[in-house]
Amino acid sequence: MHTLITGGTGLIGRALISSLVADGHTVTVLSRSPQQHQSSLPAGVNVVKWDGASAEGWGHLVESVDAIVNLAGEGIADGRWSEERKQRILQSRVDAGKALVEAIRSAAKKPKVFIQSSAVGYYGASDETPLSEKSVAGKDFLGKVCSDWEASSVALEKMGVRRAVIRTGIVLSTKGGAFPKLLLPFYFFAGGPIGNGKQYFPWIHIDDQVRAIRFLLENEKARGVFNLAAPNPPTNKEFVQKLGKAMGRPAFLPVPAFVFKIVFGEMSTVLLDGQRAQPLALQKAGFTFAHPEAVAAISDILKQKK
Repeated sequence: MHTLITGGTGLIGRALISSLVADGHTVTVLSRSPQQHQSSLPAGVNVVKWDGASAEGWGHLVESVDAIVNLAGEGIADGRWSEERKQRILQSRVDAGKALVEAIRSAAKKPKVFIQSSAVGYYGASDETPLSEKSVAGKDFLGKVCSDWEASSVALEKMGVRRAVIRTGIVLSTKGGAFPKLLLPFYFFAGGPIGNGKQYFPWIHIDDQVRAIRFLLENEKARGVFNLAAPNPPTNKEFVQKLGKAMGRPAFLPVPAFVFKIVFGEMSTVLLDGQRAQPLALQKAGFTFAHPEAVAAISDILKQKK
């Protein structure tokens, strides 16, 4: 299988590329800075320059690929959200989706499957209500971003391309994303719930994230929206207690919400607001989680770091 990946130099992209290459698949990555990233990716990966907003210079490559995974977008958890940065977060996702649609529309031979990235932030801040893939979008910034992100490639369905949308939870990995920010206080024996701790914490082990994407790539019946989060998400309080247990650290010192808001600004909503997202569609399709339990998953992640 030949897979074209955008956003391939991010946390999920790198893990996915390593998995595909290890199994003998061909991978092409679209990157704004190919020379910068070529040497850090596995041997044999073809890195092609693109501007993130058009099909210029690479559109012809679509003719030779079997699948496209669109992970492109400025990192949400990489820093404070100024108004300018919020615009870049949104625009980078919408522009990438439209560019890929443009390239596929012009291609005589179209890919068989298209994976469209999104996030559980689609649902906005929610209460204890379980959220399925049929639940409505939130009206906050992340809800708007995810809705527009998903819509950027919806035209592909009318072109006969199988499309699967992945709404990802907080990915457990020490190599990036929001999880390392949760770990930091525990190293200083100061870990505990964030805010009131009652918000739900939809998480997924990085290995299951990659396995789920590959499952959707290879399962010809898989189409539509899929929540990528471990079953039965805990509250933040429950999760940090499990985190403390896995690290051998106390987890009783609460971190007031205002502290996160001071340090991270509006971006703190990623950890302060929760979604009780359930992976119903993924499980119905036949996917089995390798890491369904938080303590074991956290222990595995920390072991990988050593």
